Amino acid sequence: MSAVGGALERLRRGGPPGPPGQVTLHRGALANRRRRTLAQIGAALAVLVVIVVAGTALVPVAELTDLTARRLPPSLAHPFGTDWLGRDMLARTLVGLRLSLFVGTLAASVSAVVALLLGAAAGALGRRADAAVSWLVDLFLALPHLVLLILLAFVLGGGARGVIIGVAVTHWPSLTRVLRGEARRVAASDYVAAAHRLGRGGWWVARRHLVRHLLPQFTVGLVLLFPHAILHEAGLSFLGFGLPPHAPAIGNILADAMRYLSGGAWWLAVFPGVVLLVAVLAVNVVGENLRALLDPRSVHE
Repeated sequence: MSAVGGALERLRRGGPPGPPGQVTLHRGALANRRRRTLAQIGAALAVLVVIVVAGTALVPVAELTDLTARRLPPSLAHPFGTDWLGRDMLARTLVGLRLSLFVGTLAASVSAVVALLLGAAAGALGRRADAAVSWLVDLFLALPHLVLLILLAFVLGGGARGVIIGVAVTHWPSLTRVLRGEARRVAASDYVAAAHRLGRGGWWVARRHLVRHLLPQFTVGLVLLFPHAILHEAGLSFLGFGLPPHAPAIGNILADAMRYLSGGAWWLAVFPGVVLLVAVLAVNVVGENLRALLDPRSVHE
């Protein structure tokens, strides 16, 4: 009974129910997990930084044409081969991915900020605001996602501006739903009720209480929106509704490669697609490990 009582007392105080040796092991395991998580985040960020830096340095090389070296397979001189104009595919792929990362970053950031504002409004401005936000989320989630994205990009004239606005407008509902639930939980807490009794308004509560609690979910949601934005930008460009055809975007590169695949030029599509997949997986690693760091429940799981 004394052992059980000691375990219950440790649980009441917030510690693990085991003896001191197990407590040390538990804390050591959590510290090792955090170190591994930080290492994985660092490795993924290093991949993205290398892509961006290399793409920036290779911008002049990506447009150099050599008609005597058209459609060459991968070699030491051209690791990703060359296209129908003799341009180096490695340079074009890195430059295109850098452009996709830039567009995806802007689109995901705008969408995440919209989700944060709506989630904070739902938690701070009462039932009517919460009902309005919930109705907007359900409305946008009910619409066909890809069709709405194509229509918005077409109406806005395509280009980087059209893609950024289209992706930003269509990607906030899922994150808004998560932030709204967290905001409603915080709004029902005792300290928020005390703030209202002291005469504090809804926006004061949102700034001082809600936003601080929503920042972890906002950060993870922003990172996890990023790969969706990149893929949708590539998809729009591939279908002809995104970036201009002359821009070396991954979607444009893949669209142009379709005309030459039947002739055996497989490298025109395989290498850009693999590099895009690696970038998306690197961002997913960052997002999942940020979730493990910022959400204690996922760490314990």
